[in-house]
Amino acid sequence: MVEMERRLTQRKLDREMRPFRWAGREPNPTNALSRTIRQALSIPVKEIAEKMGVGRSTLFALEVSERDQTISMRSLARIAEAMGCKVVYGLVPLKDKTFESLAEERLWRKVLGTGTKGTKRQGIANRE
Repeated sequence: MVEMERRLTQRKLDREMRPFRWAGREPNPTNALSRTIRQALSIPVKEIAEKMGVGRSTLFALEVSERDQTISMRSLARIAEAMGCKVVYGLVPLKDKTFESLAEERLWRKVLGTGTKGTKRQGIANRE
């Protein structure tokens, strides 16, 4: 029963994350996205900063932290809301794979005993 639920969840994730996999093909698909959207919508920095209750310099700092991938989800959501948007994020397998194929690869590695030796994430990959 658990295995059947796991497979159904994998398929559901593959369906739901399909648009994100497509976006993931782009190098740095969300690099500086809030700034890009702000500029595309012609929203003045002052307007967004006022809606957020912060100064312009704080908004610029947040945009830099987004570009550097250090922004918090909460801050990103506040910027998005100030622009009339919302944050929707996804995690997708690398190399245009599906969750179903990743699960199958993991199963085969386990069956064959090949594991993930030599990888940086060995401790994480082997925990289940």
